[in-house]
This record gives sequence, C-alpha cells and structure tokens, in this order.
Amino acid sequence: MSDRLDDLERRIDELRAGVRKAMRVKDGAGARVLRAELRTAERAWDALVSGEQPQAAPEPPRLVTVREQVHQGLRLLGAAAQPRLVVAVSDAFFGGTIRSGQLTSLRRDEERSFRSSPGGRPFYLCAALTDRLSPARGLLTLSTWPLERRVVGPLSPRVDFLTCAIAVASHDGDAERTSRLLARMARNIPGATDAEIGPPDRGRVIEAARAELGVHAGRDTRDRAELARRATAQLGDVARLFGAATLSTIKKERAK
Repeated sequence: MSDRLDDLERRIDELRAGVRKAMRVKDGAGARVLRAELRTAERAWDALVSGEQPQAAPEPPRLVTVREQVHQGLRLLGAAAQPRLVVAVSDAFFGGTIRSGQLTSLRRDEERSFRSSPGGRPFYLCAALTDRLSPARGLLTLSTWPLERRVVGPLSPRVDFLTCAIAVASHDGDAERTSRLLARMARNIPGATDAEIGPPDRGRVIEAARAELGVHAGRDTRDRAELARRATAQLGDVARLFGAATLSTIKKERAK
C-alpha cells in the first residue's frame, strides 16, 4: 500500500506541475486533459487511504443523432407526421434536442444513402406518398411501416392526426410538455376538451379521437389499400420509399 501511495503522490505532483505549465503557455486543451487525469489520480489516492475501492468514472451518455430522435418520435406516433409534431414529441417524451430546421434536408440525405447502399440501414426516414405516388410535402414516415401506412389519401391527414393524438395521450412523458402538446391537439378534436382551464383529460381525448376515427377509418383504409396496390405495381424500390419524381422535380434536376 505504501508503494502505491508513493506512486500516486508522485503522479499527482507531476500532473499539478503539468497543469501549471499548460496554463502558463495558455494551452487550454492540454490543461483540461491534465486536470481530468489529476482528478482521477486524486480519487484513487483518497480511495486507497480510506480503504475503499475506487469508483470507475461514469461512461459519457451516448449521443443520439437527429435521425434516431426522429425515428423515436415517429415510432411513438405510429403515423405520418409533420416535422414540427415529431420535434414536439421528441422533446416531450424523449428529452430530444432536435429543431424543425434540422429536418429540412433529412429525407434527401436518406434517399442518397439508400441509393448508394440499398438496405444498408435498419430503417430509413422517408416521405409519405400522395395519390400521385409523389412525395407528400412535409410528411415523414418510416421505411419499416407497411406501404398502406405510408401512403395518404383524401382522409389520411385527419386519420393520422387522430392516430397521433391517441398515441400522445396514451404515453407518459415530461408532464408539463406532454400536457401542453396534448392540449394543442385536443383543441382540434370535437368533444376532446371543454372551456375549463387545466390540462386535458387523457381518457376524454382518446375517446373523442376514437369516435371520430370510427367515422373516417373505413373509407381511408380502402383508399390507402388502393394506393398501396398502385405503388407496388408502378414504383421501383427507391420510389416506393421516397416517391416518384414529379415533372417539377425533373425540371429542377435538369437545371442543376
């Protein structure tokens, strides 16, 4: 034990001298590294003197990428959604750090990745497909969803909104952020809320959303099934995920 203490004390002295030298020459980065090593050595010295086992330094939290945060949000919602809703869900339920502006070029990046290495990723963030089988503006979906869930017919925006509202009301997240998000959504669902001030009742939101879904779901399911059949018959692998090129898109590509 004595030899180990002597070694640690010498190392601590060397590190302190190194920190002072780094600060004199204004080497901030080097000083930070040395100070971190110094703190580790000092903890080991304290533990050895007290007879305790030194605790391992905690592993730094893994950084969650923007696309992973979007994936989390879409999985919770279970339906095509606009970027601002995905951002709000990521913030309320996962402590997300993304902003809507970061999603602007995301779908194009995903398409380039798929074209260069088809199937190289476990999932892709892709566009919803319109009745023209072109990419729907500002609607994100997941490649792992069945095609029927990634196409949008006339009633699909409303059906997807109600589906998302039910998902938000059914999951626990940050109480304040979740309540604020659900209140905004509930205002657009007849019978989901009233004039009383206060957080919306989750059960009431779910009941009201399901009641309206019962009106639209049958027709929407048939429309989506027909669109999915057309997409399967007419589109290749890339277009089934990211949409068929429109005339305006082709003109833009030729102009580059």
